[in-house]
Amino acid sequence: MSIRPVKQLITAQPTIEGAGVHLRRAFGFGKTEDFDPFLLLDDFRNDNPDDYRAGFPWHPHRGIETITYVLAGTVDHGDSLGNQGSIAAGDVQWMTAGSGIVHQEMPQGDAEGRMHGFQLWANLPASLKMTPPRYQDILSADIPEVTDDDGTRIRVICGDIWGVSGPVDGIAADPHYVDISVPPLQKKTIPVETSRHAFAYVFAGSGTFANASDPLEAPTDYVADGTVLADADDLRRRPAVPTSSPTPGGPTLDEADNRSLVLFDRGDEVTVRAGEHGIRFLLVSGKPLQEPVAWRGPIVMNTREELRQAFAELEDGTFLEHG
Repeated sequence: MSIRPVKQLITAQPTIEGAGVHLRRAFGFGKTEDFDPFLLLDDFRNDNPDDYRAGFPWHPHRGIETITYVLAGTVDHGDSLGNQGSIAAGDVQWMTAGSGIVHQEMPQGDAEGRMHGFQLWANLPASLKMTPPRYQDILSADIPEVTDDDGTRIRVICGDIWGVSGPVDGIAADPHYVDISVPPLQKKTIPVETSRHAFAYVFAGSGTFANASDPLEAPTDYVADGTVLADADDLRRRPAVPTSSPTPGGPTLDEADNRSLVLFDRGDEVTVRAGEHGIRFLLVSGKPLQEPVAWRGPIVMNTREELRQAFAELEDGTFLEHG
């Protein structure tokens, strides 16, 4: 077995989306190869209703899937297909936008004003870009949780771990999406197939992840060159946290705390040692699509022509006629 080294440690950056929602973006609107098939991860944890109540009014999506995981509060949603409902604490909504959907997401805090959760975007392969839209709404009670002898707890949203399968299925990139809590000072090793891209996003406590002896690479801004097309204003700089000094002949450790994203290199397992207050993180992996990405705002296609066509359909009112 080989431990996945840490390729990069990223701090989620403040940004404003929708009609004025303050959130933190861990990655997105930049170079996509390292995260393929994933495109973006937003952390919308906020305790001030004035910073999230404006929400995400009606907007389109095509060519992607959005995965919303709520920890506190609720998100009311509605769409152009006539669906409407609410996602509550512990629930997940996996929306396949496919050929096109127009929807809105309006966050509502809990009794203490807290609105906590995450939204992940996953790319669709070219063969499924124009598939009919669909939802998988998963209630908290239907998400299995397994507990190991050392007290480690894992909520399995999608994929398989320790012989337990998550309730989300039929996803092209065969992603694994789990919520892991490791008790204080415990060391845990979790299998991840070598062929997958993988990252962890820490949202409580802290811990150290095994890392190769080479120092972390400083990230750079990415300018669209035809392989990835993104709005210039949306390109973000991602500050790296340097690794500790290499240990001769052995690995180094990188400490990750709240709002840290750990991007892993190749290997078949991830190892973490929890800090004195434990650690809780999302562990996400998926099979790379290795396809060109043409991306502008909420629409992600494979070519510039497909992207132009999508926006032309939005203008002439035919965007939803493919479903």
